[in-house]
Amino acid sequence: MASKKKYTFIDLFAGCGGLSEGFLQTKRFQALAHVEWEKPMVDTLRNRLVTKWNETEESARKKVIHFDIQKTDELLHGNWSKESVDQYGATNDDFVKLFGLKELIGSTHVNLIIGGPPCQAYSIHGRATDKNSMNDDYRNYLFESFCKVVDAFQPDIFVFENVAGLLSAKPGGIPVRNRIFEAFNSIDYQILSPEEMPNALLNALDFNVPQNRPRVIILGIKKNSIFNLKELYDSIQLEKSTERIRTVRDAIGNLPALYPLPNQIKDGRTMRSHQLNPNPEIKQHEARNHGPRELEIFREWVESRMNYISHQEMIDYYYQKTGHITLYQKYKSLEWDKPSHTVVAHLSKDGYMFIHPDPEQQRSITIREAACLMTFPMDFMFLGNNAYNFKMIGNAVPVNFARAIATALYKILDTKTEQ
Repeated sequence: MASKKKYTFIDLFAGCGGLSEGFLQTKRFQALAHVEWEKPMVDTLRNRLVTKWNETEESARKKVIHFDIQKTDELLHGNWSKESVDQYGATNDDFVKLFGLKELIGSTHVNLIIGGPPCQAYSIHGRATDKNSMNDDYRNYLFESFCKVVDAFQPDIFVFENVAGLLSAKPGGIPVRNRIFEAFNSIDYQILSPEEMPNALLNALDFNVPQNRPRVIILGIKKNSIFNLKELYDSIQLEKSTERIRTVRDAIGNLPALYPLPNQIKDGRTMRSHQLNPNPEIKQHEARNHGPRELEIFREWVESRMNYISHQEMIDYYYQKTGHITLYQKYKSLEWDKPSHTVVAHLSKDGYMFIHPDPEQQRSITIREAACLMTFPMDFMFLGNNAYNFKMIGNAVPVNFARAIATALYKILDTKTEQ
């Protein structure tokens, strides 16, 4: 009979909890702590732990630590500075503020540390649009904080998720994959060598996620460990879905249609261009407000299959419609019978790169549709304003992808640790 032992983990850069959600869904992992510094994400994760995972409000406040992990020594050992208390508040996290994460975890063995440091500094788009190619961005070095926490708790395995651009990023002229390798090597953890690291590139698409989303999954183990990196990666490969690739239709095809109104109307303090969601049981499924020009563009883009025109034609089209000059593609529609392209945090700004595939609806995707493309459960509620909701979804790890990784790892843990 299979072991039902639960393994422990700490989630760093936890966001709204996509990675944690996948691990918890296996029923084989127990979360000890989640660290996140953006308050809407903290609130969202705390709410999820209470409403879904049977944590008390007190326990959720204690476990989901609202703090900037860059101040790693304060995080680990407590005695937070007055500046930190003023910034993060002293009502919910008093225990960790006073005594630190080390005291919160106590003598409990940590099987895994998981997390995805913010990836904008490694993204190819981010480098292309930044005048210094993100070389000066502090987020290039957040892996160092992740490394310090690994060193402090000595987990059996760690999981470090990031964008594919990590493989080519060179902040300060040095490949970041070399920097990451040296950082973990210095604390006696083994990861794939810089030359082997392209083998850590996986695509969420292969793990029952309706989205083309390549990501680097760096696994780490102690040197002279009972674990083997190749075996861990092979185990993840075995979790690939054997079913057909999931599509946009699979993900959002059953959600209620939201059609444009004859004219925009004032709804409270805001304007509304589309009908309200007719099914109140489906939460956070309301269309953004779009002006007449946007409505025209959205219909034309989908009906004319403009995803397939040349890049220069897209540039010219944008100028024709707006009078503004751009070097980059500004519009893109989802397609019913294909996976989505990568869902990104830029959705917090606008939805022009995520036009709904039904030309009659003439809109960008809703918060719920973005969440479905990331395989968040329908009962997962995102707290905060709409912009933050889109941001936290775009920055998350797709839940099905996280669950596949978690499943692969508990199977290895079952074979390697005492029952």
